[in-house]
Amino acid sequence: MAIAAIMGATGMNAQVMKAGDLEKYAKERYGDKWLDAARNLAENLTLDKNESLTYQEVVQAEGKTKEQLYVALNYWVTATFKDKQAITLNDKEAGCIIFSSTIPGIVDHTGTLNKYSVSITPIIRLDIKDGKVRVTYTVQNYDILKDISGGWISLVDTDDRAFGDSKRKKDDKTNAYLYDETWEIAKHYPFVEKDSQKRTCAKALVMTHAYSNAIIDKVEEAIKNGIVGTDDDDW
Repeated sequence: MAIAAIMGATGMNAQVMKAGDLEKYAKERYGDKWLDAARNLAENLTLDKNESLTYQEVVQAEGKTKEQLYVALNYWVTATFKDKQAITLNDKEAGCIIFSSTIPGIVDHTGTLNKYSVSITPIIRLDIKDGKVRVTYTVQNYDILKDISGGWISLVDTDDRAFGDSKRKKDDKTNAYLYDETWEIAKHYPFVEKDSQKRTCAKALVMTHAYSNAIIDKVEEAIKNGIVGTDDDDW
């Protein structure tokens, strides 16, 4: 399945797709009714023993050795995720590459009192054998920037200080990666029906699911065609 080309660095990390491209990708596959899409996806999703959202798929690569697959995937990972902190394990002998990278702003939602910006940091593991690669994609939490003066009804006192315990206010210039809150996926919609952040978490789930598909697509593409489409031995 063809998807957007590999993007360069955004903020601290490189990523496979920008948030805007990811949303378009998600809408093409699941529609833009986020509550319905999340509910439909949840029918076929189960959380793992750590209550994380985990996807696993084996990509077949008939005729390619473990070493060939490792070289192709190591090339793709290091070229795509340029942040030195992104790759946490790279073991050629074991045939295992583990990496993670933040996708900022996958959801921006304005509620009654607050505005939320949601980011995720998936952990992706590639296990490599002769003729096949197992992709494991795991996300446990949504990382939240909460603007307590950005909702439809914002409570602001005479000193222009927003009420609440969040540090964030509209136009806050502090580090965007210092998140105000962490929401466990297992404790929010659609895994919990009564959720005050239902609309935010519905879209977050769909976007998280879409990104797992994008990762698997790019792994398959790297295996079949290399990173530039001409990575073969005939040169």
